[in-house]
Amino acid sequence: MPHAVPHAIDTTLLDRSSRLEQIGAIALFGVVGALQFSIAAAQILLTVAIACWFVLVVLERERLAVPQFFWPLAAYAAVTLVSAAFSPEPRVSLLPCKQMVLFLIVPLVYRFATGPRAPIMVTVIVSFAAASAAVGIFQYGILHYDNLHQRPQGTLGHYMTYSGLLMLVIGVALARILFGRRERMWAALVMPALAVAVVVTFTRSSAVGACAAAALLLSLKDFRLLAILPVVAAIFFAVAPAALAGRFVSTFDLKDPTNRDRLAMLREGGHMIRAHPIVGVGPNMVQVLYSEYRDPDAVENTNPHLHNVPLQIAAERGLPALALWLWFVVGLIVALAKRFRDPDQRFLAAAALAAVVSMLAAGMFEYNFGDSEFLMLFLTVITLPFAAARTTTA
Repeated sequence: MPHAVPHAIDTTLLDRSSRLEQIGAIALFGVVGALQFSIAAAQILLTVAIACWFVLVVLERERLAVPQFFWPLAAYAAVTLVSAAFSPEPRVSLLPCKQMVLFLIVPLVYRFATGPRAPIMVTVIVSFAAASAAVGIFQYGILHYDNLHQRPQGTLGHYMTYSGLLMLVIGVALARILFGRRERMWAALVMPALAVAVVVTFTRSSAVGACAAAALLLSLKDFRLLAILPVVAAIFFAVAPAALAGRFVSTFDLKDPTNRDRLAMLREGGHMIRAHPIVGVGPNMVQVLYSEYRDPDAVENTNPHLHNVPLQIAAERGLPALALWLWFVVGLIVALAKRFRDPDQRFLAAAALAAVVSMLAAGMFEYNFGDSEFLMLFLTVITLPFAAARTTTA
């Protein structure tokens, strides 16, 4: 009898941990589906998942477990707070720092998407993206969201966010087609809708990112498969409406106003970095101070950001922040490359590599790393290979 009470306590704690595990996992699955339709719903579910994780780690005294690439992100968040503290307007700069909370998605996925849950989460991501793509195609074809002034955006607030999420899912779906062992047919069926939806948003950066991801995955499978890309491009330009074809041809036109403005932003960012190399001008301060650094050849009077991820980070948060971000990216690529060599981890590692490459390629023309919805899905996809390798949650 003396052992009955401790045994009952252990059983109660185990049951509570199991319930928290289930609630946290369900909430996280809800996050990756909901964020493709509603950021508000996704953030509510994310709060639930964080609460479950917090109780398990702090109150239940579980060991904190994270993949190695999380630590550069944590250091990047710390340097961001330092930059905000030295900002000309600290209150303005502290506001976007709340986005750093999204970095907790990494330990959440690592904790709740272990083992066989990881590929199931991929199915959820691809399935919800297919529905989202259908909404965008309907907007383009039926509602006539078919010009630069009114583009398909699904149910999200901006076409850039919408196309960025679809870009990530294209890489995930293609990785499953090329390297997956199950559910390859579903990924193949939805791939045309995903590709069409990205194209009809008229978003060149996302198209570039999707092409970069496809080129990587095809070359990893068989270098000869790269020949598919020029064939697809030729078919696109042969059948695409003139407005769409012209939009993507303009990518290479240096006289295009948006291209000229982006070149001017490169020079403006350089001026900001030289003036504030250590802590930057401060988070959320690029637009506030834009007129002080505006290049004579700039097209727009102001811009919310510099449309380039490394440039924006260095100008806004300083060169130390850029160094930490590069540490995160390089370390992640190295770790994923090692996992890709393992046949059992190849599919998820390939999907994550595609996400990194597409983020970097599109990020040369758009500050996608600062988009909350994009960041949430990106962090989920890159963490899944590491979570899948975990067989225990202790």
